[in-house]
Amino acid sequence: MSLKSKAPLHDEQSKRDHRQLRIDKVGVRGLRFPIEIGDKERVTQNTVATIGMFVDLPHEFKGTHMSRFIEVLNAHGNIVHVENITDILFAMQKKLHAATAHLEMEFPYFMTKRAPVTGGESLMDYTARFEAAASGKEIDFVLTVIVPVTTLCPCSKAISQYGAHNQRGSVTVQIRSSKSIWIEDLIAIVESSASSELYSLLKRLDEKAVTERAYENPVFVEDLVRNVAEKLNAHPDVTWYKVEAENYESIHNHNAYACIEKG
Repeated sequence: MSLKSKAPLHDEQSKRDHRQLRIDKVGVRGLRFPIEIGDKERVTQNTVATIGMFVDLPHEFKGTHMSRFIEVLNAHGNIVHVENITDILFAMQKKLHAATAHLEMEFPYFMTKRAPVTGGESLMDYTARFEAAASGKEIDFVLTVIVPVTTLCPCSKAISQYGAHNQRGSVTVQIRSSKSIWIEDLIAIVESSASSELYSLLKRLDEKAVTERAYENPVFVEDLVRNVAEKLNAHPDVTWYKVEAENYESIHNHNAYACIEKG
């Protein structure tokens, strides 16, 4: 081996930067990784998350070491457990010499649902997201769920001789809580606030039931966010929330949107 090949490789990231600008978050995004999360019915559920990992970068450093994020993640095993999120955050702070660390995980979450009349079982998928941050030893954790629903327009029902337009909508709920809250329970809060919940498998009797249920429970997008917020206000463990609803209108070439936030 030549003397040239034995020379240490230049570390460009550790060079000093003279622009005096601190970076709030720098790291990796779009990394897919298997995770294991708590399932209210089946104890655990295995899924695949899209992960983002970030730290702050002091103004004097030119760059961070991207490979170290992957090292930290893989050092905690082939599957990330929700219980070791705090350990991962502290490991990021230590390995990257950072004051703050952030971890984002977005993943599909599956629930077995029964059709309302025939009882046929099928899997329904939702989107869930964990956002955790460590500032020193302080941990902040936000749980997000994105739930598809059906809404029926109260105005359309009131002015039409027959029928009323309905549409599929999406409700995004973010919460902070003093205790852990099941993803399933948060989904149930949203679904009970809409005109009707959705199902993967419906036979004709089920379709009739879902359609009639929606017709009997018309909600504006404003009603939807208020219904969810009212239930979250009554929950003893929810300390903060943000509720967003978007209806993909069936008779307009635009969507209806509403948002309500606590705190």
